Amino acid sequence: MRSPPLKSELLAPGMRVGLFGGTFDPPHAGHLHVARTAMRRLNLHRVWWLVSPQNPLKRRQAGDLARRMNAVAGLASEPRMVVSDIEARLGINRTVDLMRALKRRYPDVRFVWIMGADNLSSIHRWGHWREIFASYPIAVVSRPTDAVRARLSPAVQIHARDRLNEDQARHLAGCAAPAWTYLTEPYHPHSSTALRRRSTRKP
Repeated sequence: MRSPPLKSELLAPGMRVGLFGGTFDPPHAGHLHVARTAMRRLNLHRVWWLVSPQNPLKRRQAGDLARRMNAVAGLASEPRMVVSDIEARLGINRTVDLMRALKRRYPDVRFVWIMGADNLSSIHRWGHWREIFASYPIAVVSRPTDAVRARLSPAVQIHARDRLNEDQARHLAGCAAPAWTYLTEPYHPHSSTALRRRSTRKP
């Protein structure tokens, strides 16, 4: 299966761009909820959906990249959302390596890393996670099963003083890292794991 044509990755200096990474296997309405929340609450010009070849922390092998790219493109079809396989094109699969590459390629763009609260609860297990916090501001969107665990995570404890409250969140893209915010929104129940389990059930 061939990957869909990308919307333009061309960015102008000063643009505020959200980076929303994941395997998206499969993508679902909960992902779209996170992207839309970040777009609106952070006053972003773009949200890039970064479809990863493989999550290095997961043993389960991700599905075909082109298939996932097509699925994400069908979901994230709004004009200011861009679906990108830049990690595969650059031959990387770690967030810190992607951030380093984007800093070189787009030094004057104001990037924000977007993730669900489930990732905040485990980010201290990511490679070079402290450099991730020091590279770009981070926006965390609440998820129904991880609110308490996320708020008690080691990363939150270490970076407690770097947190912006929700009224300040629209300024996050202009802040120097480390800076982060936790955005509370009505919960969306979908998860990729639950959808995969449902798809493999016998009728």
